[in-house]
Amino acid sequence: MSPDRSPLRLHEVFGLSPLPVRAREAWLAIRGDASVPPSRVDLSTLGVLQPLLSVRTWLGARRADRRIPIYNLFNRTPTPLADGWSIRKTQVRDYRGGTLTYDSHNGTDFVLPVGTVVVAPAPGRVLRVSSEFNRGGLKVFLDHGRGLATTSNHLARALVRPGDVVRRGQPIALSGYSGLDAIIAFPLSVPHVHFNVWLDGEYVDPFATTGEAPLWRDGNDPRPASLDGAPEAYEPTDWDEAGVDDAVRACLDDEVRASLAREPDLAVRAMSLLFQRNYYPTRFRDRPSVVRDAHAREPRLTLPVQAGEWEGIAL
Repeated sequence: MSPDRSPLRLHEVFGLSPLPVRAREAWLAIRGDASVPPSRVDLSTLGVLQPLLSVRTWLGARRADRRIPIYNLFNRTPTPLADGWSIRKTQVRDYRGGTLTYDSHNGTDFVLPVGTVVVAPAPGRVLRVSSEFNRGGLKVFLDHGRGLATTSNHLARALVRPGDVVRRGQPIALSGYSGLDAIIAFPLSVPHVHFNVWLDGEYVDPFATTGEAPLWRDGNDPRPASLDGAPEAYEPTDWDEAGVDDAVRACLDDEVRASLAREPDLAVRAMSLLFQRNYYPTRFRDRPSVVRDAHAREPRLTLPVQAGEWEGIAL
């Protein structure tokens, strides 16, 4: 079945369907539960908003040089996991030593007009497609092998399904701004794709600071890649089944733990575990390794947007 390329509908852009489920997820973000603290905000949260850029992007405006503005970078000094999700700016440092981030920000925000085609940043396999209103809206999770995985968040529509093997530069989704933060801050919060990178199951910054190897193939000035040329080889990550199962048993939420344990496919079980462990870290009492071998940082990723439509990034 070919992917749906019809015009986006409002409920897709904001990820509002099914409404009763989204309402429960929004309540979880606001009030928390026995294992998930409520999200934390204060006056410093207003520093995250960029109303001029937001309005222009909602109206479909782009830079003339086809470079993508960065809304937030990865925070190199995150607040403790046990404290829950903080959208405050109290202890922040991006890879340059700047403050273009907030306390719990664990990815890179690419400012993109709604409906932008999002592509695979490296060859890989789709292991999960899910939507959680309180944690990034619609998301596509890709395993790129050798312990490297990426997720694209705040999507409007997925163009792939779990199990699909994709090439570098292959379309995987259309961007939107699905998730609670868009609704709360509309139209002051900027439409973007929140792009996460995991190495051996843990969040990492794809940009390099002094003494590090970047995860971008073009260094700290990443570029998109076209679909031209021969497909690159993809070797799935070698998941440690015993480690995955130990990590599942470390889940404090009975319902989540049982759901993870029922998944027969090891790779899907591992990715679903990492979703739970990284998006809801307080649900886990410890974090055992889920891969057989540790992997070094390598320059393997390209921008998750189409070549020709975009040239690079703007900081």
